[in-house]
Amino acid sequence: MADVAQAAGVSVSTVSHVLNATRFVAEETRIRVEQAAVGLGYAMRLRREAPTGPTIGLALTGASNPYLAELILGVESEARRAGYAMLFCDTHDEADTERDAVALLQSRRVDGIVLAPTRGWERLTLPLLHRHNTPFVLVDRFAEVPCDQVGTDSEAAACRLVEHLIKIGHSRIGMLVGLPGLSTSVERVRGYQRAHRTLGLGLHPELMVDGDSSVPGGRRAALRLLRREPRPTALFAANNAMTIGALLALREENLAVGRDIALVAFDDLEWAEAMSPPLTAAAQPFHAIGARAVQLLTRRLDDPLASREIVRLPASLEHRHSCGCGVPLTGADSSSAWRARSRPARS
Repeated sequence: MADVAQAAGVSVSTVSHVLNATRFVAEETRIRVEQAAVGLGYAMRLRREAPTGPTIGLALTGASNPYLAELILGVESEARRAGYAMLFCDTHDEADTERDAVALLQSRRVDGIVLAPTRGWERLTLPLLHRHNTPFVLVDRFAEVPCDQVGTDSEAAACRLVEHLIKIGHSRIGMLVGLPGLSTSVERVRGYQRAHRTLGLGLHPELMVDGDSSVPGGRRAALRLLRREPRPTALFAANNAMTIGALLALREENLAVGRDIALVAFDDLEWAEAMSPPLTAAAQPFHAIGARAVQLLTRRLDDPLASREIVRLPASLEHRHSCGCGVPLTGADSSSAWRARSRPARS
């Protein structure tokens, strides 16, 4: 191993990890070690052991987006039903980490991968998948890549939420916009814009503020909107993290949700009904999305030449009272309901 390490320009421990498959090693380094060993005339006896039985790999951000736990459960339960084990790697929503996670799953010889793509995945992860001819399905986020994909119809759900706000009397609706480059962010912006066009309300671009899909970003964006003159009478937070940021900003500005300002959100939260007032939100069918992703992947494994499928599942709209009214989301226009509850904007 010392000879191979010197020839490959790596440490002896790296050579050991390559030969014994005891730790992930970058593909370029692994190839260099194997070529050095062969070049020195050593017989390669690699222990690249696959997990017992067929296995599906799952790569998505779990730690930074705990609301995806239901999606993970959907993948795991459907994989088990189909006779597959599951290996999970957290990408932390970072392109470099995602690439390493997929490489690690490939090194464990999974049969296929369910992937929630990060920004930049086409540059780093997609070539890796193609190079090893690994069957994969995109989940939660869509991409302009010919492959199987499953997620929520974000545009339709966002449109319905904003339409409801317009119907109960709001004409200045601020939106906390998610990270650029993600299909979910793009679709929710389209839904916000479509609602305005459908109901003949003019758009105010200054009311759409980047919230970075994060708690701090949502707080900054909400404060920026709340300190405008005239202030928006409603906020639409386009993901769960920005919803928390918006709530922090509203508390900081001493504004009461549902009374001083309406609030609706994308992603239903476990504590949404515990809020006062409870949060009106679009709830994504994460368990069904995870299960459908596994179904698409096993179909691809059974028939590599099967036609590609893009599946968009509807979100359910949970109407509560943070929007400031008791009118069902599918109900008729009742702008008077909001006007009866709203108070004049503060200077």
